[in-house]
Amino acid sequence: MRKIAKGLGVSSGIVEGTIRLIRDPDDHSKFKDGDILVTHLTDPSFVVLMCKAAGIICDIGGLTSHPSVVAREMGIPCIVSAKCVKTEKDLTEVIQDGIKIRMCGESGEIHSLEDQDGN
Repeated sequence: MRKIAKGLGVSSGIVEGTIRLIRDPDDHSKFKDGDILVTHLTDPSFVVLMCKAAGIICDIGGLTSHPSVVAREMGIPCIVSAKCVKTEKDLTEVIQDGIKIRMCGESGEIHSLEDQDGN
């Protein structure tokens, strides 16, 4: 297990799962219950996916941003302002869809559970 990214933990909890990089809320066919939603930023059109998610990670946001508030209401871990630890780029620019990770919604740390992490 290796730390690949860090952000602002805004909704506590630790989960492990497969990330699904979603660039458009209409791109939901590959998203399954228990996946970790990784996107630039959520808005109300993402709520259907958020209801299925084990966790949420976004490139931008703060304590009162949409993903933060919704995740706390749903009781699922959430990290916003997530950046790659090696490059400081937004996570969606460097992460590979489908890898397995562990995320901590309190510390904001994201660890790869695989040898290849796309960073």
